[in-house]
Amino acid sequence: MPTAAPASKTPKPARTIRRAMSEEEKGERRNDILAAAKRVFAKKGYHATTIADIAKAAKLSYGSIYWYFDSKDALFHALMASEESLLRVHVNEALTTTPTTDSPYAPFRAAVQATFEFFEADRALVKLLFRDSYALGDRFEKHLFGIYEGFIEDIEEMVVGAQRHGLVVDVPPRMVAFSVAALIGQIAHRRLVTDDGLSAEVVADFVVSLLLNGLLPRS
Repeated sequence: MPTAAPASKTPKPARTIRRAMSEEEKGERRNDILAAAKRVFAKKGYHATTIADIAKAAKLSYGSIYWYFDSKDALFHALMASEESLLRVHVNEALTTTPTTDSPYAPFRAAVQATFEFFEADRALVKLLFRDSYALGDRFEKHLFGIYEGFIEDIEEMVVGAQRHGLVVDVPPRMVAFSVAALIGQIAHRRLVTDDGLSAEVVADFVVSLLLNGLLPRS
């Protein structure tokens, strides 16, 4: 007696990811992609990362990434712009909540400490800023400079105010701001690879003390 042929299994349809429709959904999806991209870029480096890697980390289809970003370069630029905005918000919050009654230098110290705290809380960002961005060459140099520009402008404004009150020696404020930003960046990068066991508060005290001792007006 012939045996019945085994019933063929119906293949399961591939899981489809619904395209975000509302502006709120699109914003959330875009943020998910940026968060996934930051994790993958920090782990693998810019050059070794592919759009497929980012799609997998974001649990999206390959094509979904291109609904929001034209290329890997565009995604990286958008990520840097997003992180710049978050850093400035964090620093500005520290400035607005710091009283100046104790010391005229309190806002400056608060800004430095807030920056170190921001970097310590997000080590992936430090890798992106101080490893990948410099390694990418001229294509990203201008963009990286733009990210620093906002931070440098905030520092410059504080230096100008301090000079007005005779608290800081009369030197080009822009050069002071660049020097402060460079020092913070180098220390943040070093702390990424070398655990010095110091808190952000202690490091901020060191940076501010080092800078002010060299900037105090001479009698």
